[in-house]
Amino acid sequence: MDGLKHDNTVGSLTEIQQSLVIGSLLGDGYMSCKTHAYLKICHSIHQKQYVDWKYSFLSPFVLTKPKTYKGNGSRIGYRFCTQSLGIFTKYFHEFYDEQKHKYIPRSLRLTPFSLAIWFMDDGAQNRKSVYFNTQQFSGEDQKFLLECLRTQFGLEGNLNKDKSYLRIRLYQESAQRLKKLIQPLMPEFMQYKLPL
Repeated sequence: MDGLKHDNTVGSLTEIQQSLVIGSLLGDGYMSCKTHAYLKICHSIHQKQYVDWKYSFLSPFVLTKPKTYKGNGSRIGYRFCTQSLGIFTKYFHEFYDEQKHKYIPRSLRLTPFSLAIWFMDDGAQNRKSVYFNTQQFSGEDQKFLLECLRTQFGLEGNLNKDKSYLRIRLYQESAQRLKKLIQPLMPEFMQYKLPL
């Protein structure tokens, strides 16, 4: 984590903050927009440290610190929202269609940090292999994500059936390459997700 700079001026996003936004939108992040968009970061209360860690990067754009909320049933969540600002609006237009459904922009460019965020949000290890739980995206979007992983990072995988849905699975050799790439960018408390 040594190379990550937090400093920025309000009104612009650093490269690290941009990568965090993109990685979150690939994962569990959610955006809404009226005049300008805001980003909502929500995870289970069990991921409190992770939410606080994300907040440490985006705090210049947040008015209220992360807090707990009651979800469905007995679920307790932990979340924060950024302010509605023009700097987030372009991401809303890139990642949401006219019906406000999330999709993958064909202009997507990933950094190792956005890849790390995406994996921490939606990744899971299965011994020496890894999955990205991309079931929320269409088959075409998932094929495009596989292509991004291959062309931008040399990571090879396929679409794996999970019940009636598809998700991305990386081959073992690529899972190890992913681990080398993102482990230095992940906080210690999230490294349990990495493959063996």
